[in-house]
This record gives sequence, structure tokens and C-alpha cells, in this order.
Amino acid sequence: MKISMIGCGYVGLVTGTCLANLGNDVICVDVDKARIEGLNKGVLPIFEPGLRDLVELNLREGRLRFTLDIKEAVQFSDIIFIAVGTPSAENGVADLSSVFSVAKDIAIHMNSYKVVVVKSTVPPGTCSRIKDMIASSQRRKMSFDVVSNPEFLREGEAVNDFMLPDRIVIGVDNDAAKKIMLDIYKPIERTGRPILVADMQSSELIKYASNAMLAARISFMNEISHLCRAVGADVKMVAKGIGLDNRIGPRFLQAGAGYGGSCFPKDVRALIHMMGESNCKARMMGSVDAVNEDQKLFVAEKVKALVGNDLKGRKIALWGLAFKPKTDDMRDAPSIVLVRELQKLGAVVSAFDPVARNNAKKFLNDVEYSSNSYDAARDSDCLVIITEWDEFRELDKARLKSLMKLPNIVDARNIYEPSDMRAFGFNYEGIGR
Repeated sequence: MKISMIGCGYVGLVTGTCLANLGNDVICVDVDKARIEGLNKGVLPIFEPGLRDLVELNLREGRLRFTLDIKEAVQFSDIIFIAVGTPSAENGVADLSSVFSVAKDIAIHMNSYKVVVVKSTVPPGTCSRIKDMIASSQRRKMSFDVVSNPEFLREGEAVNDFMLPDRIVIGVDNDAAKKIMLDIYKPIERTGRPILVADMQSSELIKYASNAMLAARISFMNEISHLCRAVGADVKMVAKGIGLDNRIGPRFLQAGAGYGGSCFPKDVRALIHMMGESNCKARMMGSVDAVNEDQKLFVAEKVKALVGNDLKGRKIALWGLAFKPKTDDMRDAPSIVLVRELQKLGAVVSAFDPVARNNAKKFLNDVEYSSNSYDAARDSDCLVIITEWDEFRELDKARLKSLMKLPNIVDARNIYEPSDMRAFGFNYEGIGR
């Protein structure tokens, strides 16, 4: 199939590359000239395990290319995916300006029947608005269909999530578009992966509801972690006991520093806004968001509990900056809130992250960035583990303790055993332990 992908961000780049790897001819479009030039040379704008090899392979095989020319992409393809960003405004509403701009461009350049697939995360009713917008913006009247096809890619696992998804969701309003979409995903369906075909509004809402449910589980466990600490329970054991209930399962029950990234924060806030616009109370979702924001600041309280309330001039080291491991994404990362709070209290912050350093500099000022984890901890009054990278799990305790000014550790991801750390002489604080 001839496919175009409008948007070469996280979703567009992974989806376009994986579709090319399934044998389709894919052309990806973006407005960022430097990004497109880099991609045509195999230089990726994001860190995602396994993606570089696939991009290089499909560029060599001629199934994948990148361009700035949206007219070329629209007229080349039979299926057009919209995968541009929908960031949150201050009130939580999803900014759809890029989506609607692309829809108008598609309408202007359309030269034959197209299936327009909305991959971007959009509120219910957006696909219908896009359909009306394309119809009213066409220079020559041509038939087309609009389809909802939300993405469920986890950063750090995105390639596997595309090729081996839990499910594929397709929102359509006619059989012709449904057949085309089923043909696109036939190679994946053959591996036993389920495809759910729904109406467009339900498909659009599934994405928001899924992320909100996962965010709710995280905030729930973060709230429970405070009770665990108060009554002397261990949140890791509580989470294990809850997760063994087959009605619940173990995923997303880990207490920590809160969730971040490009999906959960904006999708929860967008859902809150949508509920308000629809005269529905968002008491649960509002609490999910509030608990998450409070949890980020709670880590700073842990630091003060070990070091003292006066942090002026005290050196606090951070291991990890990205919102989660296996990515360099800093969007809504808990580390941003923590660093700014520590700096407001007068602390000097040093940090190390295996891949997110360059992106972190776009969000954080006056941070001492180190080339490895132990250098970051040198002469520090407290070490905070904020991202659970695997390389932090097996630490050289003796080396770390000898480098630190004071042996204080706040483990905001609960990757160490409290008894082991305390037995070695560290003043150790986990979350809910």
C-alpha cells in the first residue's frame, strides 16, 4: 500500500517506519527541515530502542522516505495518517490546531480517493469535524473517508507495541474504509492480536479512557504509599498482594515520584476539560491529577527530611531525568518539578541521565550535568533516584558511600531494598516503605 504519515514525532516516526517494515511504501512528512534532513541520513530525533535499525533498513530498501513536501505526500498515497501533536493548553483542552491545519492541506492537495486516518490523540467528535473540514476545503470534490485509529505506544517499547499490540482500535463509519484498515493491519492480526472495530466517537474516547485508567492506578498507589508509611506497611508488598488478584493484575501499581511524559498528563487534563464541557463532574480524574502533582513535590519533602529544611548551598544529586527509562523524553517529567523546587529552596543540583541530558537542558537551568552516575553523586548531601534506569539497580555501595558527603538516599522509584541500604550505612528513604 502507498501510505503517507503527516508528522515525524514519536508516534508518526515509529508508526511510519513499522508500516514500511511490513512491506508498504511509506512517505513521512514534517515541517521541521533539520529533522527531515537528519532522518533521510538515518539520524533520529528521538531515542527509542530498535527504531534506528528499522529506519536504516527501510531507507536502504526504498520503502521509507522523508520529505517536507506535503503535496507530494498526499498525492503519492492512498492512505494518509495524521500523527501531529495535540498538546494541552493551560486549561487542559487539547490543542487541535495542527490537526486541522493538516486536514486543510490534505483537502487542498487531494487528487483521488483517500482514507484519512487520525492517529493523533483527539477528543470525541474530532474525526467528524475533520471530515466536514476536508469536504468544505476541497478545491475539487473527491470522495474520501476519515477513520479514527488511536495509538497505544509506550515510549521505550514502541516498536514492540506496534508489532505486537494488546489490541488495535479502528473507528469507522462505512465498510469500504473498514476493509482498507483491516488490510493494513492484516499482518499483525495474523499473529493473534485482536482488532476492535468501533464507531469513531468510541474509538477516540478509548484512547483517553485507557490512559486515564492507567494514570488512576498510579495515583491510587501513590496515595496508598502515604498510608503504608504511616501504619508501617510496605507499599511494594501491598502492590504485590493487590496485583495477584486476577481482576486487577500487577501493572501500573508501582508507587513513586508520579507519572509524566507526553500522554498521561495531557490526556487526563483533556478528559477533565471534556467532562466539564459536557456538564459531567470530574471528581475522580481531578483527584488523579492532583495526587500526581503533589507526589512530585513529596519527593522534595523526603530530601528535607534527611538533609534538613535549610537546603541553601546543599548539593543534591539526581540519578535519572527522563520521565521513564528507555527514553529521552522530558515532557512533564517529575524531575522538572523536583529540580525547580530544590533550586527554589537554595540547593545545588547535579544530575546524570544516560540519554536525556540534551533534552533536559531545554527544561532545566543551572544544573550540573555529569558524565556518569558516580560523578553526579560526588560530594552530595543527598542522592535522589528519580528514573529507574537498569544501570542504577546494581550499584557499588562502597564506592557511592565514599564519594558522597553525606550518605542520604531518597529512592523515589523503590528500586533498592531498604534493609540492604540501611545495613550498609545509608540513610535511606523510599516511597511508602
